Amino acid sequence: MSISFIKPEQFGQLFQSENFEEIYRCMSAGFQQSLPLEQFITVASSFNEGVQSYQIEFKSSSQNLHHYIWVDDQRERGIAVSFDKSNQIQSLLIKPYITYPDTDNQLTKNAYSMPISGEWFVFWGGANEFINYHYAYEHMRYAYDLVKVRDGMSFQNTPTLCENFYAFNEEILAPADGKVIQLIDGLVDYTPGEMDAVNAAGNYVVIEHANKEYSLLAHLKKDSIQVKIGELVKEGQCIGKCGNSGNTSEPHLHFQVMDSPDLNNAKSLRIQFKDGVEPIQGDMVSNIFRG
Repeated sequence: MSISFIKPEQFGQLFQSENFEEIYRCMSAGFQQSLPLEQFITVASSFNEGVQSYQIEFKSSSQNLHHYIWVDDQRERGIAVSFDKSNQIQSLLIKPYITYPDTDNQLTKNAYSMPISGEWFVFWGGANEFINYHYAYEHMRYAYDLVKVRDGMSFQNTPTLCENFYAFNEEILAPADGKVIQLIDGLVDYTPGEMDAVNAAGNYVVIEHANKEYSLLAHLKKDSIQVKIGELVKEGQCIGKCGNSGNTSEPHLHFQVMDSPDLNNAKSLRIQFKDGVEPIQGDMVSNIFRG
């Protein structure tokens, strides 16, 4: 079957109208090989049952792909599609659109700054699973994964060396005043694509803040942590450097705020930022601390 192309903005209407063969022709050859047309039609038809319309909920760009998320008229189902620069479909995900309004509507008592130096890109972040894969897990529901990008890419040359990633070795800062109460250092920075599932957070620092809130800064570079347990830190102070330790596919910063220092059993808190803006996937962010 030959590949054709559609404008990304047309996707929701085509899906709701069940023009599944036309959509399928827009999928990359690899996508078509992994998903037979008959199977796609069966799954899509079932998912589409009873839907009157789809609306674009989010759109962003990264790594030379354009990402769109459609939500149905009842806000019960979502579709995430990524198009390349030729408008060929490279990925497609359909699943229930689940939210947790009880915790979505509660912000941290403290206001925080992004714990970064310079401008970074939100790779994962927001209050639904389509733009933030952490959202499905209570202990990291409102976490952020941040990378640095240039010309839409997070690395230069080839993605096989940590040093080729713009985020690697960048300074990571304290997001608010507090006290260092946990840290791990000395774990290796893995070759991008390799992961340490046993030590998921890699090298990390946990800072206790006012109101019993705790920030986690994870995947730090080996031997780069510049603070000690028990040390009082000020907002904007460098605590280490971005690395590729732990369960990570590429150098990036994992940042979240929790109600407990227990990484596995804490509840992630939706972060109140000092500028009053909540970044989501696709946004560029920077540290607003001015001392």
